[in-house]
Amino acid sequence: MSPETVANTTPPKGKPKWLRVKLPTGKKYTQLRSLVDKYDLHTICTSGSCPNMGECWGEGTATFMILGNICTRSCGFCGVKTGRPEQVDWEEPEKVARSIKIMGIKHAVITSVDRDDLKDMGSIIWAETVKAIRRMNPETTLETLIPDFQGIERHLDRIVSVAPEVVSHNMETVKRLTREVRIQAKYERSLEVLRYLKEAGAHRTKSGIMLGLGELEEEVLDTMRDLRGANVDVVTIGQYLQPSKKHLPVKEFITPEQFKKYETLGLEMGFRHVESGALVRSSYKAHKHIL
Repeated sequence: MSPETVANTTPPKGKPKWLRVKLPTGKKYTQLRSLVDKYDLHTICTSGSCPNMGECWGEGTATFMILGNICTRSCGFCGVKTGRPEQVDWEEPEKVARSIKIMGIKHAVITSVDRDDLKDMGSIIWAETVKAIRRMNPETTLETLIPDFQGIERHLDRIVSVAPEVVSHNMETVKRLTREVRIQAKYERSLEVLRYLKEAGAHRTKSGIMLGLGELEEEVLDTMRDLRGANVDVVTIGQYLQPSKKHLPVKEFITPEQFKKYETLGLEMGFRHVESGALVRSSYKAHKHIL
């Protein structure tokens, strides 16, 4: 797709062959699946039906969501419920840390819903969760995939102070589509969050975008350049898939060749890691991003 070409506005019919997923297999996956079921553990991997669950679990990586499952924002791409969240569970940090210990996770990714209803935007629970994981699982490395905390620096400082190996915040889409895709978010604010995290001392920063929402190639490249301008180390690029008929439609299925092109160009821009492919999600190959 050339920069001048407007993406196809007619929803594509049927998923292409490169989006077909094999059922998870392997000894490590089977063991973790058994533990998750036995102890009623909660991971994004299972609740989100991630296509990479078998591969990630086989490598000892899993993603956990904190601060409940109801978000205060209503992004057009996201399948998480929107509404009034429940009360904060102050025992959650210990519960997550215990789950990681039971599963024997080597690298954990922690994410959360947006909690704009809280004075601290949930940043205190975030920091306490990292501390609890460190106490109970000192060998486990961590990535924190955080909301924007409305760009408030004292909340971001709480994340930097507990020193996760990777701090991630997703741009999700290109600048032109941000208002439609991320209704309560702002493109420039997300960039400033990533820039601030690095300047405040975050060891490694990371961001991700989805394709297939009507963006142009040059817009994708502009976003990648903006991320490098904010000193972001790692970028993930994947295919958007519509969670339900109520969500934004898929405008285009991006080809493997196009994803490979973005990977090549991203590495040339200076990113330390570029994960680019139809099934790539934010935490895909996350354990490699600490290197």
